[in-house]
Amino acid sequence: MNPISENFSAHLTESTLMQPAIQAWKIYLHDQGRSNHTLKAFTADLQLLAGFLPTDAQIGQVSTKDLDNFLTWLQTDRKVPCSPKTLSRRITAIKSFFRWLSRNGIIPMDPAEKVEQKTVISPLPVVLTRSEQERALDAADAMRTSAARDLRPYLLLKLVLDTAMKKGECLNLKTNHVELDGPDGPYIFIRYSSPRYRYKERKVPVSAEWTQAYQEYIAAYQIQDAVFPWSQRRLEYLLEDVGKAAQLDKHLSFDMCRWTSALNDLTSGMDADKIRQKLGISKIQWREVSQKLCSLAKEYGYELSSPENEG
Repeated sequence: MNPISENFSAHLTESTLMQPAIQAWKIYLHDQGRSNHTLKAFTADLQLLAGFLPTDAQIGQVSTKDLDNFLTWLQTDRKVPCSPKTLSRRITAIKSFFRWLSRNGIIPMDPAEKVEQKTVISPLPVVLTRSEQERALDAADAMRTSAARDLRPYLLLKLVLDTAMKKGECLNLKTNHVELDGPDGPYIFIRYSSPRYRYKERKVPVSAEWTQAYQEYIAAYQIQDAVFPWSQRRLEYLLEDVGKAAQLDKHLSFDMCRWTSALNDLTSGMDADKIRQKLGISKIQWREVSQKLCSLAKEYGYELSSPENEG
């Protein structure tokens, strides 16, 4: 733990009021590398709880019944809409806060331990059918070979369909992360600068078609470091242009291509854990993702080759 957050938590006791405890927890989250968005959202969630409890409520006095009453108030009595997703995040914030207090010996028992977590499964993502993938790749290849010749759309589209890489991972991709002469074939090493995200690092194979396009691309654009030395919005436009050229009714995006890639792997019979590793997600995240992929497979009429791939 950072000395600053150690200093703050050391002054906390079960008699501490909510506000100073929330501030100490916020510093702890910052020291753990949590994003500003998470800090802001989680802090606001706890401030809402503090406002619901009596002003002189001590952290050691908060009970499971208090937390259940607070959650009931959020859903039925506050008169402000609380979506299932927001409710789930607020429960996560409460559980994280009191678990931190309990594990550090500040309070004797965790009142949030028995609070039921509300898991929210968002709607199914939109993916490309196989015929739409072919149309999109053909359109991107036409851009690559036309008189105006733009190699970027095909390289980007094929990369995400091959690897299921995220937008941010594409933006952070360096030439020294691309290995064309690997003993088992060409691959990309998806890397993260922050140690906190090292579990997301992985090696993902790429096709011979992408490898050839990549070699043409780096020569034509004199790429030295960043594989895509353009802005995030520019890359989004490249995919959007492909979608328009292919006359797709769908808005072609990174997220759509990533889900399409995972669905391709699932329906081709790839082992479920290999798909998870390829996506760079945890086993907990995979539970929801695998459910969605199986639902997508059924919706689009694909047959799964083995029961184990159904998550």
